[in-house]
Amino acid sequence: MKKISLVIPVFNEAETIDHFFRLLDPELAAIKGVEFEFIFVNDGSTDSTLELLVRRSGQDSRISVVDFSRNFGKEAALTAGIDAAQGDAVIPIDVDLQDPPELIARMIEQWRSGAEVVCARRIDRASDSFLKRLTASWFYRIHNSVADSEIPQNVGDFRLMDRVVVEALKQLPERRRFMKGLFAWVGFKTSTIDYSRQPRIAGNSKFSGWKLWNLALEGITSFSTVPLRIWTYIGLGVSCAAFIYMSYIILHTLMSGIAVPGYASLLAVVLFLGGIQLIGIGVLGEYIGRIYMEVKGRPTYIVNKRYRKGHSE
Repeated sequence: MKKISLVIPVFNEAETIDHFFRLLDPELAAIKGVEFEFIFVNDGSTDSTLELLVRRSGQDSRISVVDFSRNFGKEAALTAGIDAAQGDAVIPIDVDLQDPPELIARMIEQWRSGAEVVCARRIDRASDSFLKRLTASWFYRIHNSVADSEIPQNVGDFRLMDRVVVEALKQLPERRRFMKGLFAWVGFKTSTIDYSRQPRIAGNSKFSGWKLWNLALEGITSFSTVPLRIWTYIGLGVSCAAFIYMSYIILHTLMSGIAVPGYASLLAVVLFLGGIQLIGIGVLGEYIGRIYMEVKGRPTYIVNKRYRKGHSE
């Protein structure tokens, strides 16, 4: 009998846990020849999420809980869940069930047919706001145009990964992790299932616009050096323009004498070049900051306790 590990990161999801099990259990019970384990990663919740999960783990031996010492973020929670998973395949899934659990049976079917990764692609994101859909589309286009490995568009963390894929992910040493990019980078034989994204069953999203913006920057700078290369060409272009303008000024002065300098034009040029320099320094700083975080060697997450069968291990 094959074993499937469901990795479920949670942060202040006390409202959704009961709904999650009520909708998920019938779907899993209909799948034959497979046993499941639930790896819940409590990412520093401040509500009753941990207490509810510990109580459920005492009632259901399939459930284990990894409790972080504080909030480390979803990417760290996914990493911890994958590290703890023991199944022949791993499926990350959100507790809000915007990614429908009925797809799990289809994922397992394609996995049994030979696929090592089965991605779930969102073909209808009507449950998301217009701005979120628009910015997501921009992110995928920009990322895939500059990155070495493409991220499948509208594919989130919800997917099935064979044990060989999981072991490959566990070998990757970086601590600032963009999991969608890492999932795509390792490769392997991949198939795709289309579905329509549903509204949350309860609670509210924990990703603000600012967090999504920072996640997008993380994704682009983690898998591409093109932003650095772009500023090399911008600097070259500005230097050429400055040289041409300097040559014009010299010729004009030699032929017509010294003209009265224009204060407004001089100020505009100085401010423009200053802005260009600051933007370039900012892009460079993004990469230096990631180098700084990596060389410190801090762990991606710290586990406070692990719970199984209602007791800490």
